[in-house]
Amino acid sequence: MGYIMDLRQVVGHRKLLMPGAGVFPIRDGRVLLQRRKDNGLWADHGGAVELSEKVEDAARREMLEETGLIAGELALLGIYSGPEMDHVYPNGDEVSIIGIFYTCEDFTGTVKLQAEEVTELQWFPLDGLPSAEEISPVSRQPLYDAAKKYLNLQKNEG
Repeated sequence: MGYIMDLRQVVGHRKLLMPGAGVFPIRDGRVLLQRRKDNGLWADHGGAVELSEKVEDAARREMLEETGLIAGELALLGIYSGPEMDHVYPNGDEVSIIGIFYTCEDFTGTVKLQAEEVTELQWFPLDGLPSAEEISPVSRQPLYDAAKKYLNLQKNEG
């Protein structure tokens, strides 16, 4: 069932501190995003870190579950916290996320979405991301930071 779901049995919808891991797969100047089933917005591939699970393992697990892609090397993008990482799920569950985000250029496999949580997977050019209103609020700043990082790298290499 998972640690967070077990806690929900005790605390109901009250706000929980939730460590989460998220990944942005990047290839050829494009990033793979998912359209979330719960809110219809574009987001990273990620979720809660389970008890005693390494954050990197959680990131790899979530990427595989949600995209069908197997992550190799992960590059730490950043750690995000604060009021902008507070989220209320459609069922009323509240969380204050400490999000550890990665980028991943080293992956294998075939893209296949997880129908339970994801309605669509799409590659977006890093300089042509969806509008801010179309991006899940907790994914927005990390996504912008990932795009900025890679666009600056390309600019400096050219």
